[in-house]
Formats: sequence, C-alpha cells, structure tokens
Amino acid sequence: MARTVLLYGLLLAAGTFLLQWFDYRRMAQGHAGEIYLGAMALGFTGLGVWLGVKLFRRPAASAGFERNTKAQASLGISSRELEVLELLAAGRSNKEIAAALTVSPNTVKTHVARLYEKLEARRRTEAILRARELGMLP
Repeated sequence: MARTVLLYGLLLAAGTFLLQWFDYRRMAQGHAGEIYLGAMALGFTGLGVWLGVKLFRRPAASAGFERNTKAQASLGISSRELEVLELLAAGRSNKEIAAALTVSPNTVKTHVARLYEKLEARRRTEAILRARELGMLP
C-alpha cells in the first residue's frame, strides 16, 4: 500500500514538474526581453554590491593602535576634550555625549567649539578627519 502511494506521489510530482516546465518555457518565450533585462539587473546589482564591499571596506581596527600623544599635547587637547572627540567620532549627538559624560549639553558645546579651534575645523566631520590624520583617533 505504501509503495503504491509513494509511486502515485512521484508520478504526480513528475507531472506537476513537467507542467511547470512547459509553463516556464511559454512564459520565457513570451517575455524573453523582460527576463533578459531582469537577469542583467540582478547581475549588475550583484557586481555593484561586490565592488562596494571590496572598494569601500574599512580596514579593521588594529589592536596595535597607539594614540599620538605628542600631537594631542602640542595642540593642547585635554583628556576630556579627547573623550568628547571620541564620542563625536562614534556619531553621538551633543545630548548623547552630555549624558555619557554626565555634563550639561552646554559644556559639550564648549568642548566641541574648542576642539574646532584647536583642530582648525569648521564641522564635526572635519575635526574627526583631522584627528584621524594626526593619529589621535583610530
């Protein structure tokens, strides 16, 4: 009995597969252009993702990072300002930095303004980039 049921199931599966294959062939012939464009789009999407990963991968932070304390000292950046700079580099807002350091947002604004002066920057991104160039941030 089980053998008959299994054989019957296999025949139904084979018939369903055959019908789906015929339907696919009919659909592929009727919509060949769309299928070709879709395959090309998927290919270029995959290529773009692969290139993006290869070209724009950030290098892994090395365990051997040593902060350039000479640059920090020559610019007169205090340890508290360096903490603020690290939190800026992490993408935190002034309120988030204030909460993390348990100071007021106005104090954070003062630290950020002094960092801009010392690093000769006008924006957060410029200050972070300059600090990375000087070796103060990983």
